[in-house]
Amino acid sequence: MARIRVSSLILALFLAYFALIFNIYNLQLEKGNYFSARAETQDRLSGFLEPRRGDIYFIDKDGVLIPVAMNKSYPVIFAVPKEISDPEETAEVISSVLGLDNKKIAQSFGKANDEYELLVSKAVSEQVSAIKNLALEGIYVDEKESRFYPFKELAAHLLGFVGPSDDNNTFEGKYGLEAYFNDSLGGVLEFNKDNQPTGAIKGKDLVLTIDRNIQARAEEILKKLVEQYSAVGGTVLVNEPASGRILAMGNYPTFDPNGYWNYQVGNFLNPAIQGIYEPGSIFKVITMAAGIDSGKITPQTAFNDLGSVSYNGYTIKNWDLKAHGRVTMTEAIEQSINTAAVFAERQTGHDIFYNYLLKFGFGEKTDIKLPGELRGSLKTLEQNGKDINFATASFGQGVSLTPLQLLSAVGAIANDGKLMKPIILKDEKPRVVRRVISESAAKQVAEMMVSAVDKARIAKIENYEVAGKTGTAQVPDFQNGGYTDKVTNSYAGFAPASNPRFTILFKLDKPEGSPLAGLTVVPAFRELAQFILNYYNVPPDRLAPQIKP
Repeated sequence: MARIRVSSLILALFLAYFALIFNIYNLQLEKGNYFSARAETQDRLSGFLEPRRGDIYFIDKDGVLIPVAMNKSYPVIFAVPKEISDPEETAEVISSVLGLDNKKIAQSFGKANDEYELLVSKAVSEQVSAIKNLALEGIYVDEKESRFYPFKELAAHLLGFVGPSDDNNTFEGKYGLEAYFNDSLGGVLEFNKDNQPTGAIKGKDLVLTIDRNIQARAEEILKKLVEQYSAVGGTVLVNEPASGRILAMGNYPTFDPNGYWNYQVGNFLNPAIQGIYEPGSIFKVITMAAGIDSGKITPQTAFNDLGSVSYNGYTIKNWDLKAHGRVTMTEAIEQSINTAAVFAERQTGHDIFYNYLLKFGFGEKTDIKLPGELRGSLKTLEQNGKDINFATASFGQGVSLTPLQLLSAVGAIANDGKLMKPIILKDEKPRVVRRVISESAAKQVAEMMVSAVDKARIAKIENYEVAGKTGTAQVPDFQNGGYTDKVTNSYAGFAPASNPRFTILFKLDKPEGSPLAGLTVVPAFRELAQFILNYYNVPPDRLAPQIKP
């Protein structure tokens, strides 16, 4: 009996030992490729082979940090080509289930001794279930940390997104801040003396000047505006004129960076800095600023408007097709008279006017820390210098600029004549680019803009001095020359005019029926300006007159 017990014990130990050896064999040989690939995936997940990316934050008026680009674990589907016995058949199944390119997948599956090919970086539950049910050799599901944008479309053009690099095995920033700061956000790998990776340092975080609440309200108003007038698109910008800090930068239509692959490449360009346009009558305040600062005109300078002027065989008329008679320059801004802007430019002189445009920053980049910024164009004034080109430029036609350039220029008027570099990072120090006009000239132009708001009343806010100017510009016909019947509506302004806390620019592209800016962007400006005044709890600068008993 004892001999039987000993024999049973020896048999049990032998079977356990055999099972252990079999398991080790199975792990090392039969499933070695899988665990090698899984180890690589885990290394990437932990940041060993790919450092954790830095986060991006907005702020609010109290300086509270709000994450808008962060890291989150997602299901990831990957292949171990070394384990796939029939690459073509497997690729056909995978491409149909995951919606991938069959030929490209088959090629990657056919790589000899390849132990890792990423298929889907952010797999949805349906894809995960389908892959698990298929149980294909060499195809696995794991988890990996990827980029996540909790507010979806909010400021998408500004932020950009993270996508696969050219080798498809690492990720990098695409467009916007993700691209511009890719190196610092992406972190650093550490290597030993044998040039083998030993660890990784997390990327640096970015804290922006963007106020999340102003950004959200601005985009909400912009979306409503574009949809209401069936426009092609639009842009909204808000800055702090004294510092140049950007408080909001939005465009519509927009996109969700969490699913960027569902959009066309053209959706990712940022119209605020990569879209140039002719601004129209907003430019009249720049013309007046040049004339007043140079001493050639004053706000009280009078002009006899006959309704039209002609140069080089072309005739310029007022937008309302009227002759306004004797008007001052302030009245010209109030009524947006084209011929008066032409008069002001001619009084100033072509060379002086052109040099002021350069001082205001037109024709050059603002150097904001974003990729792909365009500089606009003053070529019509540089190439031949015809009178007609300077005449049309005086009211914003024939010259092109970006919305950010125009916001900065109007911000210089709000900032006592000093042009500030646009700032997007919270820790970037404000920098004066140059003084464009004198403090006295800036205040006079601001008063003209306040008068325009008071007379039109659409942008007027009770108990506040609001400065602003409309622009309704014809859209150029790039195929046939001249202009189309489409327009771009713009409005730029600031408040309170006595001590500006913000400058706002709204731009609306090709609204249906080509309405005037006063019907579209001006009410939008007023709505956002009222919100910001309340949000900052800005005290009124225009007290109601006391009524005597």
